[in-house]
Formats: sequence, structure tokens, C-alpha cells
Amino acid sequence: MSSNKKITSILSDLSSVRENLLSLSDDIWLNIAHNNTEAMQQGVAFKTEYNKLFSTFETNAQSLATLIQQFTGIEDVDAAQKVVSADSEENRRIIAELNKETLHLLEENFTYKRPFAFVLKGQAYKDTNTWKSVYMQVCACLIALDSKKFSKTLSSPEFISSRGNKRFSENPKELRSPYLITDTIYAEINLSAQMIVESIADLLDFYQISRDEMSLYLREDRNA
Repeated sequence: MSSNKKITSILSDLSSVRENLLSLSDDIWLNIAHNNTEAMQQGVAFKTEYNKLFSTFETNAQSLATLIQQFTGIEDVDAAQKVVSADSEENRRIIAELNKETLHLLEENFTYKRPFAFVLKGQAYKDTNTWKSVYMQVCACLIALDSKKFSKTLSSPEFISSRGNKRFSENPKELRSPYLITDTIYAEINLSAQMIVESIADLLDFYQISRDEMSLYLREDRNA
């Protein structure tokens, strides 16, 4: 493995660890006996400390990734990639390769699982090795499809929680972990793998694209 590939792999692993830590936090919280006062108190104490430590880890991880990228010149591993035409021979070749792999649909549970490719509306995308990279690529595809519609996610109730937390905003201060996806729009990326998949499903519904038009491929299947 070349030096650049090693660094890219490490940056990808760093992003995946972050996603898994978010998933672990969700798992532990959901398995607490919420009707047991003592268990709930212990759970709240755990979540408070966990969130505090995770926030520190996330800040350091992002700073470390940025430092490595700036020094090595390696691009953001989670950034959207250049799209190969769906009608091209290259896309048909990638689709043929993926047809040999196990296909997964959005309705499945992807906690602690890691992607490597996906297909959306007949367009294949490889080297999407983190859920964040899948999410950013899907957002880029939908923005290219209809940027005005994507702008409506800023105020659409489907993308604002009951507590007023937004998934997309033009003000990065409104998001816990903002990531710039257009010249003016930021996406919330403080999300576990399953939360990202659910957000992608919501985006496809918003665009009136059938969820069956997206298929995912996992690294675990390739290593089985």
C-alpha cells in the first residue's frame, strides 16, 4: 500500500471511529431501563460524561485530519467525488462489478457497518468508505439534480427535529458539527451511521425518489 493510500485509509478509519462512537452512545442509551429511576440516573450521568469526552475527541479528530490533509495535500476523504456519467462505459463496468456483491437497501440497519460503494438512480459511486462520504455524495447528487429544491430543506419540517435541531442550515452556528456542502449550505454531520441512512431516506422521499433506487454495498461483505 502506497503512503498516500495508507494516509487515506487512516483518515477514513478516523471518520468511521467517530461514527461508531455515536452509534455506541445511541445503543447504550436505548438499552437503559427508562422506567427504572436508578438506571436512568446512571444513564444520564454516563451520557453527560460520554458526550463531553466525545466532543473533545471530535474536535481533536477534526483538527488532526485537517492538519494531515494540509501537510500531505490529500483531499478530504469524505468530500463528494467527480461523477462519472451514468451512460458511460466506466459506470456500466462499475455496476457490473457491484452486481457480484451483496446489495443492501435503506430499510436495513447499518449500525457498526462500513460502506464502500452505492448506486443511486443507476449511477454508481465507489470509494465512499464512510457514511459521511456516502451522505455528502448523495447530497451533491440531489443538489445537482435540483438545487432550488435542496434549498427548501433549510425550512422544511422533515429536516428539523421536534427540539428545533436542523439538519441543514446557512448558519454553521445552528449545527453541532457543520460541513459545507454548497457555497452557502451546511449539513449536520454529528450523526451515527443509522441516522445518516435515515436522513438519506428522508432526502429521497423529499425529492420523490423511490428508496429502492438506492442500493448500498458493505466492506464486511467483501471480507466475509
